[in-house]
This record gives sequence, C-alpha cells and structure tokens, in this order.
Amino acid sequence: MTKRKSGILLHITSLPDSPGIGTLGKSAYAFADWLKKAGQTLWQILPLGPTGYGDSPYASFSTFAGNPLLIDLDDLLERGWADSEDIVPPEYIKTSGLIDYGSVVWWKMPVLYKCAAFFLKNCTEKDRVKYEAFKNDQSAWLNNFADYTSIKKFYDTQAQKEGVSGEKSMWNRYWPKDLACHDPSAVSDWDAKHTQDVEEIKVIQFFFNEQWQALKSYVNKLGIKIIGDIPIFVAADSADVWANRKLFQFDSQTLLQLSCAGVPPDYFSETGQLWGNPLYDWDAMKKDGYSWWVDRIRNMLRLVDVVRIDHFRGFEAYWKVPYGSPNAINGEWVKGPDKDLFDKIKEKLGDLPIIAEDLGVITPEVEALRDGCAFPGMKILQFAFNDNPWTAESSENKDLPHNYGRENLLVYTGTHDNDTAAGILASSKAGYRKNVANYLGLKEDADIQTLTKAMVRTCFASVAATCIIPLQDVYCLGSETRMNTPSTTGKNWAWRMETNLLDKAGADFLKELSLIYGRNC
Repeated sequence: MTKRKSGILLHITSLPDSPGIGTLGKSAYAFADWLKKAGQTLWQILPLGPTGYGDSPYASFSTFAGNPLLIDLDDLLERGWADSEDIVPPEYIKTSGLIDYGSVVWWKMPVLYKCAAFFLKNCTEKDRVKYEAFKNDQSAWLNNFADYTSIKKFYDTQAQKEGVSGEKSMWNRYWPKDLACHDPSAVSDWDAKHTQDVEEIKVIQFFFNEQWQALKSYVNKLGIKIIGDIPIFVAADSADVWANRKLFQFDSQTLLQLSCAGVPPDYFSETGQLWGNPLYDWDAMKKDGYSWWVDRIRNMLRLVDVVRIDHFRGFEAYWKVPYGSPNAINGEWVKGPDKDLFDKIKEKLGDLPIIAEDLGVITPEVEALRDGCAFPGMKILQFAFNDNPWTAESSENKDLPHNYGRENLLVYTGTHDNDTAAGILASSKAGYRKNVANYLGLKEDADIQTLTKAMVRTCFASVAATCIIPLQDVYCLGSETRMNTPSTTGKNWAWRMETNLLDKAGADFLKELSLIYGRNC
C-alpha cells in the first residue's frame, strides 16, 4: 500500500506580514511551524521564477532563476547584507491586502540592487567565498540570466522612451542583431561594459538562493517536503529561449517564432486557448540527450523535493498553432518525445519524484505515458459535480472518489486555477450544491461552510495516496481569495492571507483528519 500523505497548497507570495508581497522571511517559517502543528507533511507552492507579463509565475523570465520579489529584506539586514536606511518601505507599500505588483516592483527592485551593491562592497570574506561558489555551481544558467536581464533592462527602457511596447520590444525584434542572436563576442563585450550591473543581478540571485535553501532546510527538518511546480513550456521573453533558441521552433534568419503552444477548441472555448509560448524542437533536443530538460529537472530538485509538471499531456502530443494565428482553431496535434525524454532524465538523475498534471481531456496514450513513468496524476473534487440532475452517467465522473481505482494519485478540492470551494458553492446553481450535498451525505440545504468542510474531509478520506488542500478551503474562504482566473489579467496572483488565519482551530481540524484517515505518517 502506498504511504498516505497530506498537505497544503499556498504560494510564497500569499504569506502575510512583509512589505508588499509574501517573502521567504519569518512568515514562511511560521507557516511551516503551523503545518507541523496541523500534522501535514507537504507544502505545495507555485513556480518560483521571476514573473513576467501579467505577474504570472507560469510566465517567467527564467525557469532556473528565483523571483527577486520573494527575497526578505529584513533577513538581508540581519545577515549584514543591507543598509537599514535602504530597506524602509514607503507608505504606499502595505503589509496586508492584495498585492499591487506594479508598486512592489517599482519600489523593491531598486532596493535589491542597492543591497547587492552593499554586499559586494561590505561582505565578509566567508560570504564572498560562498557567493563565488554559488556563481561557479550555477554558472550554466546564471551567466545567461544575468546577461539577459541586464540587456533587457537597457533596451526595455529605450523602447519605452520610443513608444515601442509588447512583442515589438522583445529581444528578437528590438535588440541589436548580434545580441539578439546571443553572439558570444557581443555578449562578452556587453559584460565588459556593464560589469557592475551584471554582477549585482547575480548577487540578487545569490540572496534568493541563500534564503530559499535556509527555508527548505528548516521545512525538511520538520518532516515536511516541498512540492514545486514548473510549466511544460517557457515564455518567449525569457533567458531560456534567448540563450537556447536552436532548441525551440524559431526561424534562424528572422528570429521569429514559427509556431506557438495552446489547446484546441473544446467544451470551454470554441476557439481553443492560444497560449503563445514557443514550442520545443524535440528533434534538436533529442540530439544532445535532452540536456536542457535534464538541467531543468536537476535544478528543480535542488530547490524542491517533488516536481509537479503543468500540462503533462504535451509530452505525448502537443497542439501546434502557426505563429500569428488569431486563435487556436487552426492547429494540429504533433507527437512529443513521450517516454524517451523521461527515460533519459532518469538515466542522468535517477528516480524522478514527478507529479503529472493530467487534467482535462486525457487520451489513453497520455495515461500510458504517465503510468509507464509511474508518475502520480491528479483529481479535482470540484470537477466531480455539475448543475444537472444526477444520473447513472453522473456516477461515472472520473473525479468522484469512488471512481479513482488507483492509489498513485493526488486529490485536491481545487487548484490555483479554480475558484475556492466556498466560492464555487456560493456562485453555482442550486443543482450543484444539491449534488454535492447528496454525494457527501448531507442535507440538501446544508450551508456553504458545512459543504466546504465536507469536501475537504472527502479528499482526506479518499483512496488517493496524497491529499492537497488549498489553504483557502481549510478556512472556507470565498471567491475574493481566488488565486487565478485563467484567460484573464489584472487581478490574478494577488491574494495574501491574514496573519490570524493560521490558528489552532485550523491546525486541529487538519490534524484530526490526518489521524482519522491515516495520513499522519
């Protein structure tokens, strides 16, 4: 029998009591302590990379780098890596309420550069040795990221002055051709002329790494593992694509994308979803043993204990849409690397603690890939119900716990892309609430809090080896605490929890469920 576990989904940005945004500081440690009190052994987070357009952690400037906004400034001061006068936040930066990313970036990034300059000038010899070791160990991605960020800052500012924005200001359209092509001589020349800027970018990544590794060590000592997250695709506006363009579907002359990622039309969208991410040139990747992917997974396992890969089905076959298409209708399914990729990664790295995000319409071929790799998949309890009267067909819904049929999976009430359980119950029609109540053995007029807690209990009780609950659902919070609404921008990724949320009652509720349903290992 697979060992039963449970945990909480909460991203670092949602932690309280730090200026503007959640950080790797004291609140992260307090949350880990609360997880321990609650009898939980897993902490699931979202991608850790520096966020780009729309503030989404799934559209990062690098799949290897850490998000500078998560760095805790008080910790830098305690380590002697900052001047106390530099880190005082202005009045418009609050320690509670929704995250205003624009304000946080405007204030915090210049502060981090000041801290980096302070470090370079004042750090101890011991810290200098540690920093140089970090640069050496992570040079494969760090040098490219630092160069990319430095060049991007310069040309983004120039483009803004000239009124150039969007795709027209990106590296492959706006930068000088030699820099856009990642010409070694041009990049080396840039380094020579911008030494301080490039070095400060590397120091900021060192700050992130030191704080993250300290937090991870603390969490692991409590008997808690961290589940990380990576999207299958990367952003076009990223150091990953700029430095490895030959591994993606780009025109070698124009530097433009040839195709982009998405999903075909379905029940939810008549035109499909056009994500726009560059697609991999899997033939090119295979020729060098998928080394980029090996490095990517290796780096993730340096940061977390388990890796969830978003849109796992894209490894079996991916939806290829011609670049410039207005929507995803005129795409085609193209075979991906399938198990060959994971066999190569396993050959290099050993057993792979990977979770396959296998939501949506999944084919037998995708299931065969998932099971052939022995990766656990996912079930979402919210998806088990709808507004229609219950029928015999309703009972066959794959997200209903009695249909799981396999222990090697994770069950969630919902994910970061769903409304909270209480939110969907409040906004849904009476038929949805009735179906939830009947399935969970409750009265049809049961209130939303009762229904929400019953949904959490049902996940814990299920046969799934692992149960993960978004923190919002533990406390029956509503739609105002939703993390993300797909295909929208402007209000996502902004929720921050209140300090008093991590109370004894919540911890006791989870601890009791873990004990009753054998997840207190």
